[in-house]
Amino acid sequence: FGIAVAGTHGKTTTTSLITHILNVAKLDPTYIIGGILNSSGINAKLGESDYLIAEADESDASFLHLQPMLSVITNIDQDHMATYDNDYHKLTDAFVSFTSNLPFYGACILCADDTGVQDILGDIHRPLVTYGFNEGSDVRATNITQQDRQMHFDVVCKKYNQSFCVELNLIGRHNILNTLAAIGVACELDIDVGIIQSALKTFAGVARRLDYHGTLNIAEQSVALFDDYGHHPNEINAVFESLYNTYQDRRLVVIFQPHRYSRTRDLFDDFARALSKADALILLDIYPASEQPIAHINSGTLADAIRQRSSLDPVVIKNTDEVLKVLPNIIQNNDVVLTLGAGDIHTLSALLTQEYAGS
Repeated sequence: FGIAVAGTHGKTTTTSLITHILNVAKLDPTYIIGGILNSSGINAKLGESDYLIAEADESDASFLHLQPMLSVITNIDQDHMATYDNDYHKLTDAFVSFTSNLPFYGACILCADDTGVQDILGDIHRPLVTYGFNEGSDVRATNITQQDRQMHFDVVCKKYNQSFCVELNLIGRHNILNTLAAIGVACELDIDVGIIQSALKTFAGVARRLDYHGTLNIAEQSVALFDDYGHHPNEINAVFESLYNTYQDRRLVVIFQPHRYSRTRDLFDDFARALSKADALILLDIYPASEQPIAHINSGTLADAIRQRSSLDPVVIKNTDEVLKVLPNIIQNNDVVLTLGAGDIHTLSALLTQEYAGS
């Protein structure tokens, strides 16, 4: 019984949430996830049951080889466009083909709030389960509140004809949507509401997805450290919004490593717009990910574009080692520091923790 989770953003967290719910339900699934579960320190396991949960990758169109019983589409956004000949319609057509791999008795769980998903709704000829914040969704979140790094909300589930409260140790509206997708899958599997609630309350998150690394002491200033894999402007917007809502009176100091020259070129203005919302910004060199440099596409030109649209003056450096030299000059007490990107910046949070924890 295959469950495949596709979408431009949120795949890893959604796949992890589904996995945790099935584990708490003692269904012992096999799972393959594109990130490390904080609870177990692993990203894949061979289970004893017939359930297989897989993160389905659209970046190389390999998700079209999967034939699940349930599929999830979290959202559709312009990324990895070279795979689709830089044609948005080829991208959306691929997602429609992904749903066509479902059997007629399968179901597609998708985010009705997402404009990219809305573009393909009329082309999907399989049973649909929608989720989101809008009243018409089959699985809907209401009455959202947040206390520190914990969110509470009510879920209205049409299939179960009831609403129930959820406690979640994640922040951000995007993570509420990821959770609704997982609940949609759980409801299709007839998992008890009490089990769903218990699983969500105990979900410990995924490495590098708004990962909290505690309080550091940098140059005698106390700061909170977060690490995130975000490398697309819309992911950056979601992470910034989550942190600003959580720490409303605190500055956000961002250390960002752009990922791929082609992505930086294709979404250049969007990156400048998103990153200009930080209170302070350190830019590392672009992580090439096997790509060759592109003329005039670098962190220096990105910094110039940010300066033109805001009062922000980004500091441009070569690599993670230089962060230790420049960061103490930028930090103020009570700042929130965010390391961000999909390249080798993943080593930076450990480096900062080693250097400054308890100092």
